[in-house]
Amino acid sequence: MSDIPGTGDPTPAGDPTSTPTPAGTPVGVSATGAGLARRRRRRWVRIGAAITVVLLAGTATVAGVLYARLDGNITADEAAAAELARYEKERPTALVKDAQNILIIGSDSRAGGVNGRYGRDTGTERSDTTILLHLSAGRDSATAVSIPRDLMVDVPSCLKADGSRSEPMFAMFNYAFEIGGSACTIRTVEGMTGVRVDHHMVIDFAGFKEMVDAVDGVEICLSAPIRDEAAKLRLPAGRVTLDGEQALGYVRARKSLGNGSDTDRMDRQQRFLAALVNKVRSDDVLLNPVKLYPVLDAATSSLTTDPDLASLRGLYQFVRGVRNIPTERVQFLTVPRESYVYNANRDQLVEPEAERLFQLLRTDRPVTVSGKKSPASGRNGRDATASDDSSTAPAFRGNTAAENTCG
Repeated sequence: MSDIPGTGDPTPAGDPTSTPTPAGTPVGVSATGAGLARRRRRRWVRIGAAITVVLLAGTATVAGVLYARLDGNITADEAAAAELARYEKERPTALVKDAQNILIIGSDSRAGGVNGRYGRDTGTERSDTTILLHLSAGRDSATAVSIPRDLMVDVPSCLKADGSRSEPMFAMFNYAFEIGGSACTIRTVEGMTGVRVDHHMVIDFAGFKEMVDAVDGVEICLSAPIRDEAAKLRLPAGRVTLDGEQALGYVRARKSLGNGSDTDRMDRQQRFLAALVNKVRSDDVLLNPVKLYPVLDAATSSLTTDPDLASLRGLYQFVRGVRNIPTERVQFLTVPRESYVYNANRDQLVEPEAERLFQLLRTDRPVTVSGKKSPASGRNGRDATASDDSSTAPAFRGNTAAENTCG
């Protein structure tokens, strides 16, 4: 302890800070009251310093344990990394330095005790929700683009779980994840958009629920009561705070809410994510360790990411880059699409609107969203209000995190 200021041997003789004994004071008799008080203060300084060191050591130990736990929660998707490396020459090139594109995949896996409550485990896993998140190079905006699971796309030949390879085919988008996991989904998205996917995350039902519960629920506003037995939802109209179980039912329900289309379902998901962003910001979760730990624990417990993100350090770098983006610059939209010409229950991209959106993402140019919807075309309607003049910046139907669903 002698290396720590205020600890170690008593003050040596001749030290200018020592308290002199008044002349005539017999040996063994106490010094003046002032001198005694100073010695007591020095003693408490030494005791306080020692306690501080012990507490800091304990805190460091606890922090180390918590860090190790959170770090160990994340699963690195090494298989996807290896598969993507195999096709590196075919993948798009990033055009803007420091811009980032993260593919977020919501898995409908029924494996495990919690996930198994939402259906029978058939051995297959599909992408229930997929979002391409674009972060601008200056980290002053974030654009989250939903990709419908029923969108008809070109799925490349992919490595299957049994080690064989699938044949390239034109199929529904969520077939890519079912047949070849995250690597196949990434290659499908890159082939469709020309956007380089820098990172990816896969989260299942359990992880989503725990995230919502970790922030003590998320408030939404309902224009009418919800009675959905399949989704186990019984909610009143007006302001409602959803817990994790209710939130999962709310964002996954399809046939009983709205018009039953995937369009309405994705709109609900986007509004809910906006409300979640607002809840995290309003509670200062990112700056409060007591609130942040359960959120991190929930977020990492059911998370699979590319190796670069599969650590607290990697996630911290990611979060640090986005935490200061204003909510009005956090945008949610869906790729422009309409009913598939050969099957009204499937979707196809609307061109040239879709390519205009992808071009904006590739070149890191601003994307504008609007709550307005252009005249309907097919069951879903066109989701962009761009004119045919390529010089006109398109406004895509969507919303921002700043838009409060409760007004």
